[in-house]
Amino acid sequence: MLTRRNILQVGGVTLAAFAVRPLVALGADTIDLAMTGRPDGSDVWFDPIGIHIQPGQTIRWTNQDAGNAHTATAYHPSIFDRPQRIPDGAEPWDSDYLLPGETFSVTLIVPGVYDYYCLPHEHAGMVGRIVVGDAPAADYPATVTDAALTALPDVALANFPAIADILAGGTIRHE
Repeated sequence: MLTRRNILQVGGVTLAAFAVRPLVALGADTIDLAMTGRPDGSDVWFDPIGIHIQPGQTIRWTNQDAGNAHTATAYHPSIFDRPQRIPDGAEPWDSDYLLPGETFSVTLIVPGVYDYYCLPHEHAGMVGRIVVGDAPAADYPATVTDAALTALPDVALANFPAIADILAGGTIRHE
């Protein structure tokens, strides 16, 4: 038999569960990121450029740039011999070229920092960073020690938002 006391207890437990859940995870399970740019093509970017999510959430990139095709490509040696900038054990991804209006999604399970880029626009600084769950606030080193791997361009390295800023703000927008 349900009593007023039982109902209040269940409600209180439910409320407490939501109160201790991190704010970043209260949103939808799918997080949308835009691939966009200026109409004249002089600047291209991901928006947001940095985001903090919880393990198991899905990131969906949508190409909103009418003038360009874009990719969302993880930094990983198995994809174009790039340095690994995703957690050990995480699956690397490459969206292939997305035309305007097309989307690509990936679900991130392994906690850590995931850096990614747009293949044709990496030299224009089109990169992004996703922090999944709890992660150290230290950034990746800027150098590549394996000569077989292709180093990141300086403009790409300069555009990654700091992990500490992502953890503090949850979302970093392109400026």
